[in-house]
Amino acid sequence: MNRLARGVFFSIALTPCLLPALGDEPPAAAEPATLELLQTIPLNGATGRLDHMAIDSKHARLFVANLSNNSLDIVDLKAGKLIKQIPDQKKIQGIAYAPELDRIFVGNGTGGECNVFDGKDYMLLKSIKLPGADNVRYLARRRLVYVGHAEKALSVIDAQTYVVKAEIKLPGRPEGFQLDTKRPRLYMNTVEPTRLVVVDTDKNEVLQSHPLTLADRAYPMAVDEANHRLFLGCRNKPSVVVMDSETGQEVASVAIPEDIDDLFYDAKNKRLYASCGAGTLAVIRQRDADHYETLETIPTAKLARTCFFDPAGERLYLIVPRQEGQEGPTIRVYRPRL
Repeated sequence: MNRLARGVFFSIALTPCLLPALGDEPPAAAEPATLELLQTIPLNGATGRLDHMAIDSKHARLFVANLSNNSLDIVDLKAGKLIKQIPDQKKIQGIAYAPELDRIFVGNGTGGECNVFDGKDYMLLKSIKLPGADNVRYLARRRLVYVGHAEKALSVIDAQTYVVKAEIKLPGRPEGFQLDTKRPRLYMNTVEPTRLVVVDTDKNEVLQSHPLTLADRAYPMAVDEANHRLFLGCRNKPSVVVMDSETGQEVASVAIPEDIDDLFYDAKNKRLYASCGAGTLAVIRQRDADHYETLETIPTAKLARTCFFDPAGERLYLIVPRQEGQEGPTIRVYRPRL
């Protein structure tokens, strides 16, 4: 054997793992690098999409708008199972939980009401008529509930008395919105036209309205209060548009898959999680306040477009609609990988 042949033989002998054995199965797809799947929780319901969620951290409960089933679902996170379904919540969409009062506020689009349930026995306490009720948010420091509804309105409800304290007229149909935890500010996406709307929650009036130029049809929103940044999930030219919350200026844009419906900011890990109905979960890294890049695009399922991130528990909950051969929809529970 000549010197070259001996060298080739020696190299191959030392690296047998590079040569797959005949009949070996192809390697399995790699697990997500940014998220670790901890468990899958089964739900009950028909085929079709589900909507938004809220959490009760103290009692480890997740509240789910089971749109395909027209029910409010309550999940015991410690047991990892569905414990109750409240029926007749027609076109249930938004949910907010008031932990100080142990009350659940639900926005139902069909019939048009914000229903209030007792968190102890799940009895209906009040039904407040609001046509086309959709997204719901709770402001703990003032014990107020905000509900976006048709056609171009945002109602403010006293969480203790259920009195509608104000109705704020908007320049477009309300979609996703978030509350500033330190200042009297509410930030909202509207469509038709697509704008970022800034509301003064002390005066209950619109302060500013900023058009978008980088994309259109903004639905979900997330907030980075420390850096004064807003993240708008857009469906037309699918992307996350980053805006300065002080000036309304667009500062960046990151392309994402189609049909986004939820978007959350993970301040600890400097990431955004965007759940998209095209069947993917996009993970975006924040390099600094003005620079962003996609870390990973994780395959999920069609219409799996709603999620919820709990920063206290460091868990991301993703709803996967009922798939062929399954008894019902499921919730995938992820933990961020560092």
